[in-house]
Amino acid sequence: MLSGSARDGAPDPIFFLVDVDNTLFDNDRFAVELSAHLETSFNVTERERYWSLHKKRWAEFGISDYLGTMQQFRQGLQNDPALLQMSSFLLDFPFAKLLYPLALDVVKHVRTLGPASALSDGDMVFQPRKVQHSGLFDAFHGNVLIYEHKQHELNLMQRRFPARHYVMIDDKPNILADMKKVLGNRLTTVFVRQGQYAASASAEQRAAPDLKIDKIGELLEYALDDFHLTSSARHNAVH
Repeated sequence: MLSGSARDGAPDPIFFLVDVDNTLFDNDRFAVELSAHLETSFNVTERERYWSLHKKRWAEFGISDYLGTMQQFRQGLQNDPALLQMSSFLLDFPFAKLLYPLALDVVKHVRTLGPASALSDGDMVFQPRKVQHSGLFDAFHGNVLIYEHKQHELNLMQRRFPARHYVMIDDKPNILADMKKVLGNRLTTVFVRQGQYAASASAEQRAAPDLKIDKIGELLEYALDDFHLTSSARHNAVH
């Protein structure tokens, strides 16, 4: 878990939680650039081998483990000088260039409506690096949580950021549905229909999100009342 400094005091009336990959950051485009780099540095066969290993790790751990995959990928390539350059590509990648249009403006806008944090899944090296070097860590003023599976860590999230009502903004309807099961009417779910997971959103049928938008930038047009707060949470958030 990566987070900013601890917060004390009474629960906030409302708290905004924003996913990172394919919500604020175009992770699909990153995968395309990584594929091109693998093919250029090695060949098509090695590129496909990397993604085959990545798929297996996804099935086992449920996260995009780029660094763990690279550790396995090195087998048979230990003498290839291009292998050492992959570390630089992954960790020094210009992540800011792959933020969705208006992503930082959306974070700034959301923070005018209430306190907010990035809430992401991922490993504890690559994902924090992405958040920091994309500018998202600063945009959220250090309020960042990274769990292996965020929908299973809602008790930890609530201890870190106690609130009467939450808003979760995410591109994965299955995660929104899982969080809704736990938090019920204390959570407003916002489904951002971006990226590969949103495109295959049959899981959305498990529990329809409260709000749907096509692009993250659309949130700039939303006001506090648009998030369907309970009457008590709305009163406390506005006053």
